[in-house]
Amino acid sequence: MTGADARHDITTRGTAGKGAGGRAVWSRNFALFFVARAVARLGDTMLPVALAAGLLEHGYGAGAVGLAMASTAAAFAGLVVFGGVIADRFSTRRLMIGADLVRLVTQSLAAGLFFAGHVVLWQICAIGFVGGVAGAVFQPGVASTVPRLAADIQGANGAIRIAESAAQLAGPAVAGLLVGFASPGGVFAAHAATYATSALCLLLLRLPPLPEGARAATGRGMRAFRADLVQGWREFRSRTWLWAVIAVWCLYMIAVWGPSVPLVATEVVQRHGARAYGLVNSALGAGTVVGGLLALRLRPRRMLRAGAFSLFAFFGFPAAVGAGLGVPAMAAGAAVAGAGMSFWGVMWATSVQTQVPPDVLNRIHAYDVAGSLAMMPVGQALAGPAADALGAGHVLLISAATSLAVATALLAVPAIRDLVRADAGAPAH
Repeated sequence: MTGADARHDITTRGTAGKGAGGRAVWSRNFALFFVARAVARLGDTMLPVALAAGLLEHGYGAGAVGLAMASTAAAFAGLVVFGGVIADRFSTRRLMIGADLVRLVTQSLAAGLFFAGHVVLWQICAIGFVGGVAGAVFQPGVASTVPRLAADIQGANGAIRIAESAAQLAGPAVAGLLVGFASPGGVFAAHAATYATSALCLLLLRLPPLPEGARAATGRGMRAFRADLVQGWREFRSRTWLWAVIAVWCLYMIAVWGPSVPLVATEVVQRHGARAYGLVNSALGAGTVVGGLLALRLRPRRMLRAGAFSLFAFFGFPAAVGAGLGVPAMAAGAAVAGAGMSFWGVMWATSVQTQVPPDVLNRIHAYDVAGSLAMMPVGQALAGPAADALGAGHVLLISAATSLAVATALLAVPAIRDLVRADAGAPAH
């Protein structure tokens, strides 16, 4: 990007308390949602440590860790589209509360299995699958809740990203301590408690009514349900920038993020122990805090272009682990990667929430999430066999190189790099 492009792209600046033009972010309701997302993210970032340490402790390897993670991701990616239709037809808050309560039960059950020392892989995968179904019901409502709670949507997304990032900073370290001084079962019990807290915050939340006409038609029967699915798909495919990002993201999930999650976990735990993995993940969380702060301050006119440039920073994380570098180098790579991913995440979420009409936003977000994650369980499931054939280090180095190709591909699509933010007075492409 040239200096002129950069000056043109960065047009306004905000703060954590006020967004562009002085629009407020904080309120009682947003604070409750903020806490719910932060606490739930705290538990989610503890889970990979618990799975890696717990399954390795019971004689399983990288392939088992990948399958356990893939069971949740597969259920989530396969069913989130249907969750989007349901969220556009019913109360998103009640659906999210119900999903949290289901996951409270599943993680409590997992904790009981690890405490009892009776750990069978298919049971852990089944628990993960049910949790993924609950997540598929929960996630679509997040997209439409944020615009209802704050006038400054980018500022709200940035604040939530910082909360989730701070949780990611603390979660793995706490999980490492629990594994080291207690057991993996303690991590699962703590994870269950985070869902209980999230459900309580959402129970206290009071969402403002939707604008006139923003609620999808609620006809009965499978025909109406299919019609809602079809309408959501038409809205999705009519936006080139949207489906093009998802198409590129499929490559990212199968070749970068999918294998990186289980292989980084097993490589670091096996070489340096669970506490080192907690430190590396905490560095990733610290980086995402920085990325969230940057997203609060910078207001790019072309948000997806700026976000795509930030994705080049991910390269150092899998590269450092794959090259067998020390814990400080891996932590540094994780921190830079986290900053890039966090900034991209805010740019992407804000683009979707501001460019898409409210009456189809949950469905569009569901297609977005499903497309984004569809290949992740494939990448996770293939991580073990690929590591056996090529070596885990080589697979991670390939993932690092692919991450550069993904960022380049995003910038190569005109509809992505030239999309102007909705509040800049230009139509979406």
